[in-house]
Amino acid sequence: MTTHQTGTREEWLAARLRLWDAERELTHRSDELARQRQQLPWVRIDQDYQFDTETGRASLRDLFAGRSQLLVYHFMFGPDYKAGCQSCSAIADGFNGIQVHLANHDVMLMAVSRAPLDKLRAYQERMGWNFPWASSNGSDFNADFNVSFSEEQQREGIEYNYRREPPMRMSLEGQTMSEWTQLGSANPVAFQAGSSGTDVPTYTRERPGLSAFVLEDGVVYHTYSTFSRGLDGLWGMYQWLDRAPLGRNESGVWWRRHDEYPAK
Repeated sequence: MTTHQTGTREEWLAARLRLWDAERELTHRSDELARQRQQLPWVRIDQDYQFDTETGRASLRDLFAGRSQLLVYHFMFGPDYKAGCQSCSAIADGFNGIQVHLANHDVMLMAVSRAPLDKLRAYQERMGWNFPWASSNGSDFNADFNVSFSEEQQREGIEYNYRREPPMRMSLEGQTMSEWTQLGSANPVAFQAGSSGTDVPTYTRERPGLSAFVLEDGVVYHTYSTFSRGLDGLWGMYQWLDRAPLGRNESGVWWRRHDEYPAK
């Protein structure tokens, strides 16, 4: 017998209506936050960032592909990774279905990583993805948008997600750990580093994020960036789990790349 609270249909409806009021309030608050994002000042981008794409070398302006808006997902896939980040991979599983809708609403969706293009294309083929993915290898793009860091920055303490993290003990280089946590997070990063074929310091020199750009009168502007928990809305599976009877119901990193789950 269930240990969860049970009730009549009338009791359920009364409780559901109270929840409906809270959900409605949250929706309106979310709409207001979206308006505030759109009111942020734009920052002109004069740096000539260059990327490797499947059609050749491209500038940041080229990545718009004829649209006026560009959303860049900063996918954690460093040059020394053997596979893309497991969490970024779970997020990116949702990109195939939405990119065509965004493209037809004047928005280009692009993933960008520091790994060489041949690594990205091989991993993309493995995952069955068709969204555009550019390599920023050799460019300052990732560093300038606070999603890639040097060993020296790690030793001093990096600035990520608009706050400073404590210095990393570099003696961990090349080692594995049972658990290593980021500031403000309880995720077992060591597990994810191992799943990407690297160690914790190398893995955490890359970070996830999303940056938005607009192209107006031939000029590119940076309009918005978000990181860490600011990416929660991009995890398609969580939007469903939050509506499932047991919610997220998770302990540690339960998700896998979609081709790594055991057959059932």
